[in-house]
Amino acid sequence: MRYDIREMKAEDYESVKRIYLEGIATKKATFQTEAPEYEAWNQGHCKECRFVAVDEKNEILGWIALSPTSSRCVYRGVNEVSIYIAQKGRGQQIGTALLSKVIEESEKLGIWTLQSGIFEINEASIALHKKCGFRVVGTRENIAKDVDGIWRNTVLMERRSKNLY
Repeated sequence: MRYDIREMKAEDYESVKRIYLEGIATKKATFQTEAPEYEAWNQGHCKECRFVAVDEKNEILGWIALSPTSSRCVYRGVNEVSIYIAQKGRGQQIGTALLSKVIEESEKLGIWTLQSGIFEINEASIALHKKCGFRVVGTRENIAKDVDGIWRNTVLMERRSKNLY
């Protein structure tokens, strides 16, 4: 499958939301039970480093975006990664391409740490992050209940820039 990575546009959000809902349906991607409307999603994510993977028909196959981890200025270079791949795009290296792109572009902006909180049962996402230079920092045990009321652990992973400090 051929695809390109480009910047996300506001008009992409319906496809982004659809892919997010696919992730919610897996029950191993997020504690969220519904996708927000665009305004809320837009406010919660950084304006920079929003990318989508699109196929030859311009169909969105995956997306990635960053969120600030704190409002405190000392943490301005620490961002949380959100990455979701459509069912039909999984196994095509789209996650690797998106995560590599956000690493490259975030470093240009002076971001020194990217972090992700991943369900311990989401082995594919953990493997993707490791492949892209993230390391396991720890496990947050029984941090929250999922949609079925089951307590879940999350693995906290981070990637520190080797270029910025």
